[in-house]
Amino acid sequence: MHVDAVGLLFLLNIIKVKLGFMVLLDLISLVWLCIKFRLLLRVLGYRHIDCAHIYQNEKEIGQVLKQLFEEGVVKREELFITSKLWNYDHEPEDVPKALDRTLADLQLDYLDLYLVHWPVKEKKGPVNNAYEKLLRPDIPGTWKAMEALYDSGKVRAIGVSNFSTKKLQDLLDVARVPPAANQVECHPMWQQEKLHQLCKSKGIHLSAYSPLGSQYPDAKKNGGLLEDPVLSLVAEKLGKSRAQVALRWGIQMGHSILPKTSSEARLKQNMDLFDWSIPEDLFCKFSEIKQVKFVKLKSAVHEKSAGYKTFEELWDGEV
Repeated sequence: MHVDAVGLLFLLNIIKVKLGFMVLLDLISLVWLCIKFRLLLRVLGYRHIDCAHIYQNEKEIGQVLKQLFEEGVVKREELFITSKLWNYDHEPEDVPKALDRTLADLQLDYLDLYLVHWPVKEKKGPVNNAYEKLLRPDIPGTWKAMEALYDSGKVRAIGVSNFSTKKLQDLLDVARVPPAANQVECHPMWQQEKLHQLCKSKGIHLSAYSPLGSQYPDAKKNGGLLEDPVLSLVAEKLGKSRAQVALRWGIQMGHSILPKTSSEARLKQNMDLFDWSIPEDLFCKFSEIKQVKFVKLKSAVHEKSAGYKTFEELWDGEV
């Protein structure tokens, strides 16, 4: 799939499917999930489902999707389904096995997009100390295996997630099939301007998770993104909620946005983003917002590990 087509599909409405680390859902939970998907797909018109093996719910999602396909609630070709390769599956021989596992769990023949979840490589199996699981990543080797998946037709597009500007450029320098997307933390309080410009210049779609500010505890210090005075000012002038303004900022930047909420009211409110815009005199005020990165992945850095020893190595100074 051409990267421009990927970007267009990304701009469809989005479901952030991340229900927590659920190894097994009971019958009641499956019924609830089915009801929620009916609301999202049929009533609200969401079309992008963002999954990952590490979320530990792909089997349950697969059961619900199968039922909804059989009932005619939605067709497979009407959805854009993403999943991600986890850190302990980076060895080239493990990449196709990981995809096959995800396809089997989701009960699908193909994915629209498959991402390398992190530029981090981990050892399989138990270790004595947490840092011992961290290995030196071989992104070119992992990416070559991802390209083979693209060639197979089992994935319509391949991409990355949580790649810094430098790591993305390094990958572009060696890639036969360039990444179609980079899914990263991005919101008015972490605007990623340098990465945004690189993605724009290379035709790579930037997909923003945590578009309302991260749920991490550090994000709530000093009120967090939704308490920022610039956001409050713009929201008041436009007669919109602060969350709507933050999401609309991402859309006007050309990003797809992955908001996470289980509230039906907020799900509906998140849909009211496309028939209005932030005027230029207010949009320029977003440059006044102090920039703070919340998602740093402390678990991927240790001075004794064989992988990244510092945040500088992991994020290449973009923290």
